[in-house]
Amino acid sequence: MSEYDNIDVIESVISRARVAQKAYENNASQVNYDNASKAVAWAVMEPTHNLELAKLAVETTGLGNVKDKVLKNHRKTLGLMRDIKNIKTCGIVREDCAKGITEIARPIGVIGSVVPSTNPIATPVNNIINALKCGNSIVVAPSPKGVQSCQLLLKYIHLEFDKVGLSRDLVQMIPGVGSKLKTQRMMELSDKVICTGSQNNVRRAQTCGTPAVAVGAGNVTVIVDETASALEAAKKISLSKTFDNATSCSSENSIIVVDKIFDDFIKALALEGGILIQDQSVLVRKMWRNGELNRSVIAQDSDKMLKALDLTEKVPKGTKFILVETSGIGSKHPLSGEKLSLVIALYRAKDFSHAAELARKLFSHQGAGHSIGIHTTDHNRPLDLGMSLPTCRVIVNQAHALATGGAFNNGMPFSLSMGCGSWGGNSIDENLNWKHFIQYAKVIREIEYKEPTLDEIFNNYWANFNK
Repeated sequence: MSEYDNIDVIESVISRARVAQKAYENNASQVNYDNASKAVAWAVMEPTHNLELAKLAVETTGLGNVKDKVLKNHRKTLGLMRDIKNIKTCGIVREDCAKGITEIARPIGVIGSVVPSTNPIATPVNNIINALKCGNSIVVAPSPKGVQSCQLLLKYIHLEFDKVGLSRDLVQMIPGVGSKLKTQRMMELSDKVICTGSQNNVRRAQTCGTPAVAVGAGNVTVIVDETASALEAAKKISLSKTFDNATSCSSENSIIVVDKIFDDFIKALALEGGILIQDQSVLVRKMWRNGELNRSVIAQDSDKMLKALDLTEKVPKGTKFILVETSGIGSKHPLSGEKLSLVIALYRAKDFSHAAELARKLFSHQGAGHSIGIHTTDHNRPLDLGMSLPTCRVIVNQAHALATGGAFNNGMPFSLSMGCGSWGGNSIDENLNWKHFIQYAKVIREIEYKEPTLDEIFNNYWANFNK
């Protein structure tokens, strides 16, 4: 049996994780759970560790850039620690005397975490901290390209565990060379699966027989309406699109611009390094080969991307990302889907209603449930989108990739995994957070008997529709 297919080792890993989790739970206290979370957070946030992890992630996956990964690892972890700082996850957490119900926080057990190559450090750290905060152990299944990064991450975590007296078996990873068979077995043996990554991984998680939380595909669309500041919108879109070379599922893939502001917006984008190119057909041929994205383009620095697309001499120096005007949407129009690169599809809309309709069509192709952005000064238009489109998030006047997964200037939980609701085939419609790593036992006591009369329930109904 090859190293790829040896799944027996997974049973040993899960068994050790289960023993460690039981000891962790038996010695439960909020202080212990919080110290475990802090140990993991500091393991990645310690500046030397963070830089080494970011360098290794870029070197081994070939995705993103070191500077932004350092910032992402720090900001996402710091934000998560802020979110969970005063959250009680151990013992009695709520008493409702009126209803006679006492809620007791309980761990789930062993968490199986499937993570993508696009965020080989920030995503597992987020899951590990949430798991430990709630009394669980966790086993990480990195992507094949993310194995070395995960190994170094666990090395730093285990060194912190040694300081605070925690078992290293609380946080493990699939050993050796990763494989679908090993990941499948890990999911089957875990008590709950958390899956972020390709839709193939999501489908396997949701059908593995273990309760699973998985998230949907991104294909973010942003609307720029005629009331927006072209300069402000361009600045925020540039910041978002270029962050970590567009590795985020929350990076803009399409922009829909209302006609009245179109020319001003294109000029503003050019000032921010976003250049509109005209030859769509040539770009499409170079971006997709045999139906798959050209790996020389995916999440690469702008100079490498431009060279791969043969655009170096055709765009101004200092170009950070490119836009291609198009009108096509659907499987025959690859620009309308997720591109994981510094390329944006640009659509013109006659007015806001037309822009919303184009967004709906883009969602019907890919990315339903994830999120939509809008740059506007009209208070009601974001509400219109939230009430009419199949989306779980409407990001208003913000750098989309920096806002969707939590920010210090909005109220979203810090996360790298966006639930997309039924529209995206998910069981959650919110950012993955600590609530998805815990369960509760309820003690129910008898209270005063109160049965409503029929009149109390049906009075208004009978008045309007006759008894």
